[in-house]
Amino acid sequence: MDFTPTEEQAAARDLAARIFGDLSTHERLTAAGTGSDAELWKALCEAGLPAAVEDIGLLGLVLLLEEQGRTTAQVPFAASCVYGLLAVSAHGSPEQRERLLPAIGDGTVVVTGALPEASVRVGGSGELSGVVPVVPWLRDATHVLVADDEHGLWLVRTVDARCDPVELTAPWSAGRLTLDGTPGEQLGERERLGGSDAEVAGQEAYDDVLATARTAFAGLQAGVCAGSVARAVDHTNTREQFGRPLATKQAVQLRAADAYMDTEAIRVTAYEAAWRRDEGLDYVTHALTAAWWASEAGQRVVHAGQHLHGGMGADLDHPVHRHFLWGRQLDAYLGCGSEVLQELGALIVHGEGDA
Repeated sequence: MDFTPTEEQAAARDLAARIFGDLSTHERLTAAGTGSDAELWKALCEAGLPAAVEDIGLLGLVLLLEEQGRTTAQVPFAASCVYGLLAVSAHGSPEQRERLLPAIGDGTVVVTGALPEASVRVGGSGELSGVVPVVPWLRDATHVLVADDEHGLWLVRTVDARCDPVELTAPWSAGRLTLDGTPGEQLGERERLGGSDAEVAGQEAYDDVLATARTAFAGLQAGVCAGSVARAVDHTNTREQFGRPLATKQAVQLRAADAYMDTEAIRVTAYEAAWRRDEGLDYVTHALTAAWWASEAGQRVVHAGQHLHGGMGADLDHPVHRHFLWGRQLDAYLGCGSEVLQELGALIVHGEGDA
């Protein structure tokens, strides 16, 4: 396997790093509060970065999300690319791809996802009913990718549903989605398939979208952790105690080294899962492995970053606190480590995992 970025992936990553670095500043994040930064989202779309994901693949997206995570930029980049662009590209009908992909790429359509499955039922004419308590970036979305109780995937317009704001640990513009006979558009062409074929196609699409989301959000966690470690390194090198920088103390060095190694583990497992998907290889268990590292190691890293800032780490207005909030939110969103590990073990035991 080779995780070396292609020329296109490297160029997109560098452009993303420049845009995030210029616009996702402490002052702008403070001004945005718990909402998204519309100006930053506009800049990313005008630069063609969401649209580029169709060409640079999931590994390319992971590289871009690392740059977002470093700055904890408040935009629905991960959600719209995973649940929108990549999901429609891989599983949408030709008509859906032609109609939706250009709009998702230029940011006029923003998609988020209500996955894993919730208690959503489908009526005879495709009406959806049920409640999804928390959907990240719902307040920014024009469409939601919803999984029904049989793992069918449906696109729902937010204007047709009830969307109530919900505040999370991290500022993800989340909301509560209520469906009550809401019209939905089934992703793909399952209606042309019969019986068991339709069920298999639906399950495969659901598994792929969920694994893609786990991989992408693990990449986002790698960036969040890298930003936390970078802030801790800068702080401990400049903050002095008894006339010496904190970074000269062995305990500080060991704690920072552990955080660095955890961050690298998150990054490499996310890279592997993304690379395997791009290469057309089985990757479901690899995505679960990346999610486990992002959940378990991620919360260790952001705790260490806050701890290494000493009393300043407890300041809710300090930039490192955002990394702590994002790290804990991603830990919860990916599923706590024990849950992910249990799912991974079940796949391996039942011989359903990839090689």
